[in-house]
Order: sequence, then C-alpha cells, then structure tokens
Amino acid sequence: MATKAFKSEKIDAMKEKFEKAQVAVVTEYKGYSVEEITTLRRNLQKEGGDYMVTKNTLAKIAAKGTNYEAIADLCKGPIALAFGFEDQVSPAKVVSKFIKDSKKGEIIGAVLEGNLLSADEAKALANLPSKEELYAKMLGSINSPASGIVGSVNAVMASLTRAIAAVRDQKEKSAA
Repeated sequence: MATKAFKSEKIDAMKEKFEKAQVAVVTEYKGYSVEEITTLRRNLQKEGGDYMVTKNTLAKIAAKGTNYEAIADLCKGPIALAFGFEDQVSPAKVVSKFIKDSKKGEIIGAVLEGNLLSADEAKALANLPSKEELYAKMLGSINSPASGIVGSVNAVMASLTRAIAAVRDQKEKSAA
C-alpha cells in the first residue's frame, strides 16, 4: 500500500505536468510489459512529452483546478497519461503508432485546451500533420506565387533570347 506522503508526491508531480502540458492523452495500457512502457515513455520524451501510469483517483485529484479537470470522465479502468509539453499533436501520434505496432492498449480520449476529446477525436488528432509539416506547407504556399512569377519572367526572357537569336541567324544567312 502506498503511503499518504508517496501519494501526495505523485499528485504534486502529476499536477505539475498538467499545468505545463498542452495536451493529455488518456490510454489503456493493459497488457504492456515494463519494457514496452519504458520504450513508449522514451519515445514521448524525444518528442517533448512524458508518459505516466497512474491511479484514477490520483489523476482526478491532480487535475482539479487545472484545464484538465474534464479528464475525470476518462478515468475508468487501468489508465496511463501521455502528456505533450511542446505541441498538441506529437503525443497522440507517438501513442497511436505504438498501439498500432504493439497491437495492445488503446486511446481512451484526450483533453486539449480544456476540451474533452473522445477516443475517435484523439485518434484524429494523431492523424494531423506535425508543426514542422504545417510550417513547410505554409512556406510552400507563400513561396509558390513568387516561384510562379520567377518562372514566368524566365520563360519570357528565354523566349525573347531565342527570338533574337533566330533573327540574328536569319540576318547572317541573308548577308552571306
């Protein structure tokens, strides 16, 4: 049995994670070995997140007074929380990929900016492009018109050069 002091430390640590997190994804981890949980935790840490197996009551207590109070609705059965501190999409992506690869566990739901997401919405979050992909697409959209203008100007210049060369060649033929 965990002591009251130990539980208090867990609650404080979890509350700190809730306060820093941009998203919390609730997962069922039934059937995972310690090695699998450690692998998932390491993968999330690489993406600026964390993974924490917890008791439902401790999660509910820690979430009180934060934007994640709605998480209490998802705290049923054995759960673990995947936190995202740097962006909202990568934790869902990492967890979703891990579940797909291991064929164990499932996403129960998530809380994003204080809003409760269903399991399907959390899975849809995992399918969104990452921040870097969105930046690249946006930059491509911004550069596209400029590239088109440059291509058009170059095409006109090339046509003009070919026309002048053809006139020159024709004059050289008629002069000779």
